[in-house]
Amino acid sequence: MIWSKEESMPREALEALQLSRLQETVKRVYEKVPAYRKKMEEKGVTPDDVKTLKDLAKLPFVTKQDMRDNYPFGLFAVEKDELVRIHASSGTTGKPTVVGYTQGDLETWTECVSRIACMGGASKKDVAQICFGYGMFTGALGLHYGLEKIGAAIVPSSTGNSQKQIMYMKDFETSLLVATPSYALRLAEVAQEMGVNPEKDLSVKIALVGSELLTDAMREEMHKVWGRDILITSNYGMSELMGPGVSGECLEHTGMHINEDYFIPEIIDPVTEEVLPAGEKGELVITCIKKEGLPLIRYRTKDITRLFYEPCACGRTFCRMENLSGRSDDMLKIRGVNCWPSQIEEVILSVDELGPHYEIVLEREGYTDKMTVRVELAQSTDSFSALEKITNEVKSKLKTILGLDAKVMLESPNTLQRFEGKAKRVKDLRRI
Repeated sequence: MIWSKEESMPREALEALQLSRLQETVKRVYEKVPAYRKKMEEKGVTPDDVKTLKDLAKLPFVTKQDMRDNYPFGLFAVEKDELVRIHASSGTTGKPTVVGYTQGDLETWTECVSRIACMGGASKKDVAQICFGYGMFTGALGLHYGLEKIGAAIVPSSTGNSQKQIMYMKDFETSLLVATPSYALRLAEVAQEMGVNPEKDLSVKIALVGSELLTDAMREEMHKVWGRDILITSNYGMSELMGPGVSGECLEHTGMHINEDYFIPEIIDPVTEEVLPAGEKGELVITCIKKEGLPLIRYRTKDITRLFYEPCACGRTFCRMENLSGRSDDMLKIRGVNCWPSQIEEVILSVDELGPHYEIVLEREGYTDKMTVRVELAQSTDSFSALEKITNEVKSKLKTILGLDAKVMLESPNTLQRFEGKAKRVKDLRRI
């Protein structure tokens, strides 16, 4: 189902709307946000210079550091008394990034999430269990209100107490699960430990997963435990831009449709900052063209993807972003070789004898980087030859794909840490 008529706008009409909203947003930010006006003046650009969508490239970028430098409200375009909601990041790596919403922003946010929920197959008939953490994190409340708007019954179970989560799923006949991919797998694991078959004994038919990279291999792992018929779609967002609802995957599984009437996407070379043509892979940059409280312009997300503008079979005309390859700041450099954790995950999940839980440990001995991949066995075995065979297979595949030698440590089932929020897969001891 397509939630709103805007999702199938002709491209010409959509671009006209984008330009109008972009010009209004740039003018408002220039007049009301001194920090952003200073950035524009340093670049020698004014709102009058934005005459076409291509002129977006003339404007300066905004980064997470800008938000920290102007903590807490220095980038806001409204007075504090116009805000009705404030969220913030954890601030574990520095000052938290603070985001705020006017009443109009909350309505926009809800509309965007309702769209991506419908893209993923949700309807008013669903019982939706939200297994994101409620609080300053935007994910839970974003999905909550978007699903509620389409008429779904909400189970705001948050994270933790996984056995009770399974009880709720069974007793309430939960049909739609909202979670990170890793926590969805953890819930299936707990269900099996309780003697509950996720596919046969539960009613979950749809999984709207986000907040973490969903690779094809991880999607396949979810199908193995939740069943072949479950609809699994990925959605994308970040607190700085709004929260969830920036884009979502439809049932064609050909990428995530960006809500282009609210966000203008660009792809840039993360090093040269040059805007790249459609179809080329690079860093995603997003401009908010309808937000009132915090309308970020050319925000560098650090997420690596590419954009497709060809029509989609679902009937939506919004462009699609490919499922993320990773983040530019998540890329690992080991002995001069660049690699992504997602590449290592693909290798692990291609080996039938291994489970989906793993940890990458990076250390430095002298001047040499060492990588150890700890990964759980799907089933315990005492056979030395079997363990040796699995170890050699993983090492060989890592060498082929990454061009790196790695130490592989096979762990017993249920050994490694489980995550209820974003999974932390990399332990880089080189920085300690």
